[in-house]
Amino acid sequence: MRSKKIADFNVNDRIEGYYLIKEIEVKTTSNGNNFLDIVFCDNTGDINGKLWDCTEEDIINYKRDSIVKIRGDVSEWQGRKQVRVSLMRLRKDTDTINLEDYVQAAPYESDYMYKQLTYYINKIENEDISKLVIEIVNMYKEKLLFYPAAKQNHHAIRSGLLYHIMRMLMTAERLMEIYTNINKDLLYAGIILHDIAKIDEMSANQLGIVSDYTVEGQLLGHIIQGIKIIDNVANRLELKSEVSVLLQHLLLSHHYEPEFGSPKRPMIPEGELLHYIDIIDARMYDMEKALSTIETGEFTDKIWVLDNRRLYKSELNSSNTKHEESTIDVGMKKICVVDNDEIFDSNVLSEINE
Repeated sequence: MRSKKIADFNVNDRIEGYYLIKEIEVKTTSNGNNFLDIVFCDNTGDINGKLWDCTEEDIINYKRDSIVKIRGDVSEWQGRKQVRVSLMRLRKDTDTINLEDYVQAAPYESDYMYKQLTYYINKIENEDISKLVIEIVNMYKEKLLFYPAAKQNHHAIRSGLLYHIMRMLMTAERLMEIYTNINKDLLYAGIILHDIAKIDEMSANQLGIVSDYTVEGQLLGHIIQGIKIIDNVANRLELKSEVSVLLQHLLLSHHYEPEFGSPKRPMIPEGELLHYIDIIDARMYDMEKALSTIETGEFTDKIWVLDNRRLYKSELNSSNTKHEESTIDVGMKKICVVDNDEIFDSNVLSEINE
C-alpha cells in the first residue's frame, strides 16, 4: 500500500503512510479510557485522527512536530473526515523522509517575498512613515520569514503572514490606479503593519506551526499589541504624532466590527480600503484552498470561515487555478524550501514498509 496525500483521502479509505503530528491532546472517554486526539498534516492539508485506548507509552512517545507512520480508516464525523488509527509508530532512522512533503507553505520562497515587501517599502515617500515601517519590519524580519498568519484559518501555513502581506500590497497597488484619492504611504504602511503583531500573539516554530497563543496574545490580541508597537516605536524615533495616530487607527479599525476586535470603524479612506483588501485576500485564499482539494463538478464541504458555504468547482474555475502565476514577477520560485533538519536524512519519500 503506497502513501496517500491527505487531500486525496476519501471516506471508507484504508490509508497507510507518513504524516506529521500538528496537534495532539490526551482526552478521556466517558468510560474513563484515555485516547489521543491528533491533527495529522502533510503539504496538502490536515485531518483529525483518533488513537483509541492509548497506552502510557503512547502518551509519552507521541509529540507535536513528530513524523509518524500510521495505518487507519477514514470515516466521517459531523460532516468532516476523520482517521481512526489502528497502528502508529514514530519515524525510524532508516525511513527516508522529505520534509517538504509534510509542511504546508506559501507557494513562493520567503526570501523572494521579503524582497517584494522591501520593494513596496521603498515606495513610501513620507519620511516618518518610512522610518516607522522600516524599524518595525527589521524588528520582526527573522520570524516574518516563516510565521503563519493564523493558527487555523486563512494563511495558516509556513510564511503565510508574509504571503498575505505581499498579495495585499499587490492588490492595493492596482486599486489605487482607480481610487486616486488614497494616500499610498498610509495604505502600504497599514497593510505591512496590520497583522505584524501576530508574531507576538502566537507561538510558532520554524515549520510555521502554531502551538498556542501567548499570554499577552490571549489577553490583548494582535490589534492592541500592534497599536502598542507603533506607539512605542514612534515615540522612540520622535516621529510626528499624527503619523502614529493614523497608523494606529488603521490597525484598530481593520477588523471593522466590535465583535471582531475593532472598537472603531475606519474613519479615513485608507482604513476602509485596508479592511476590504484584507477580507478579499483572506476569502480568496480560503476559497483557493478549499477548491484545490476537490474534482471538477463537485461541491466542497461546508466551510465555517465562509459562513458555512459550500463552493462549486466548475470547468471554468478549474482552468483558472494557476492565474496567480501570471500576476507575479517572472523568475519567482514556487516552492518554499525549509531549512534542513538533522532528523530528515533524504529527499526521497520512502516506500511504505512494515
